[in-house]
Amino acid sequence: MVRTMLDPKFFDDLARRLSAALPTGAREIQQDVEKNLRTVLQASLSKLDLVTREEFDVQARVLARTREKLDKLEKTITALEMQSNGSEGKPHDDQTRQ
Repeated sequence: MVRTMLDPKFFDDLARRLSAALPTGAREIQQDVEKNLRTVLQASLSKLDLVTREEFDVQARVLARTREKLDKLEKTITALEMQSNGSEGKPHDDQTRQ
């Protein structure tokens, strides 16, 4: 699993939004609340195995290319098995059981 750090600006923005949602009387302690919320959020989210969207997209493309190569290899193996069995168009015994 890949562990990545989220953008610190994300935590600042989220903490700011949460503290802005507090009632007017609580805004007196807004800076303290923002600081504490930021710390709690960072600690909680750092325990999760997260990847960025960019990393996810890269891995999705790698997986798609790998799947294409695997499909080609399976077709090649099927063709070679047909040749080795001397029976054009008839799959190998292992494939008929799948």
